[in-house]
Order: sequence, then C-alpha cells, then structure tokens
Amino acid sequence: MATAELPAPRAQVLDDIVAAQRRHRRWFRGQFVAVWLILVGILGVFLWSAGRISWAFIFETGPYIVQGAGITILVSVAAMAMAIVLALLGALGRLSKNAVAYSLASLYVSLVRGTPLLVQIYFIYFALPSAGIIIDAIPAGIIALGFNYGAYMTEIFRAGIQAVPRSQREAAQALGMPERLAFRRIVLPQAVRIVIPAIGNDFVAMIKDSALVSTIAIQELLWRAQRVGRGQHQVLASIAIAALVYWGLTIIFSFFQERLEQRMARGDR
Repeated sequence: MATAELPAPRAQVLDDIVAAQRRHRRWFRGQFVAVWLILVGILGVFLWSAGRISWAFIFETGPYIVQGAGITILVSVAAMAMAIVLALLGALGRLSKNAVAYSLASLYVSLVRGTPLLVQIYFIYFALPSAGIIIDAIPAGIIALGFNYGAYMTEIFRAGIQAVPRSQREAAQALGMPERLAFRRIVLPQAVRIVIPAIGNDFVAMIKDSALVSTIAIQELLWRAQRVGRGQHQVLASIAIAALVYWGLTIIFSFFQERLEQRMARGDR
C-alpha cells in the first residue's frame, strides 16, 4: 500500500517563504532601477537634442560648479542648527503661560510664515544696512534660512513636546524632581526623538531653498552655474549640472534620513 506523502517540515516552509520574499524584493528593485534609468536616459536625450549641450563645456566647468556644493552644505547645516535653537525657544514660548513669551513666539511664527523667504533674505542683506547693520553675504544667508525654518519648525517642536504623555512629567514631579529638570531629562529627549524625522525632511527642503541665497552673490551651486552658463552661452547645460547636484544631495540625505527613521521605528517596536 502506498504511503501518504508527508508534509514538508515547518522550517523548510518558512525558508521557502523567505526565499520567495527575497526574490520578489530583488525583482521589484530591478524594475525600479530599470524604470529610473530609462526615464533619466530619455530626459538626457531630450536635453541633449534640444539644447545642443557640449561635452567639452561639461568637463571644463562641471568641477567648478560642483565645488559650490560645499558652500550649499555649509549654509544649510549652519542654518539648520540655528533653526533648531529658534524652534525650541519658539515652542517653549508657544507653550508658556507667560503672556509676553507667548506673544513674542506667536509674533515670530506669524511674521515669518506670512512673508516669503526671498523677501527675508533681501531684508537682512539689503535693507538692514540702511539702519547701520551690515552683514556679509554668507552669514546673511544663514540667518535668513535659519530664521525662516525656525518659525516652521516651532510648530513641529511644540507638537513633539505635547506628544510626550503628561503622566511622565507628573510621575517625575511625584518623585520630587523640579519641573525644569523633569523637562530637560524626561520630556525634551523624547520630544527630540519624535521630531527628528520632521527635522530631516526640513533639512532636505532647506538644501533646495538654499539656492535662493544665490541672489545675494553667495557662490553656491546655482550662483556658479548661472555665472559660467551665461558667460559661455550654455545656460541649459550649467543649470542641468546644478540640478543634478541638488538632486544627488537630496538623495544622499534622504537615504540617511530613511535609515534613521527605520532605526527609530525599530526602537519603538
């Protein structure tokens, strides 16, 4: 009498499932890369045929334009550090029961969010000298970006602080911990952990918005691209180089941001 076929061991079934999932992920990634390469290739061919881009121009001026990425990163990092400090102070002011602190923080957020970033850059660099306050181009760009993003991030920090359960603060106070110490050791670390993904998103956005400081002659990516492009009548090629560098920077920082978010999510689980 023929024996009935025994079911495969559970471990073998799990291995088959994992292998199938891996094959699916490899197939998905392969399709993803293929679609990107095709679309980028089509775009490149279109730009090449439409603008008559010169390879000699690209190889000659490309390194000069790319060097502006260092200034772009410097301005963005310094401005983000300033924005974080302003955002924390603004959030504390918005949560304060002190009328003066609340009014100052609310006015700061309303004023900055109600005016364009470009106007703020012009005001700091061109208008303040009329009042006797002269600021060099790079510090002016950093101040304008930091001042602007600090207002938007104020609401992010405020939401992060309010997301920490109040019971934790009450438990610390029950143990005799002063309110300021409880905020510094218990509330603030958790709030920062909550808002880190949003800070990463704002930093990626700031890298792109830093192109606006080219209007005050800061020699970053866009300024260099415009300078050499206009001088040699290759505006399309020079702007395309700058756009690719901006794109590359955002991809790099977005990659690290995604890894950071995955690590934080793993800690939550």
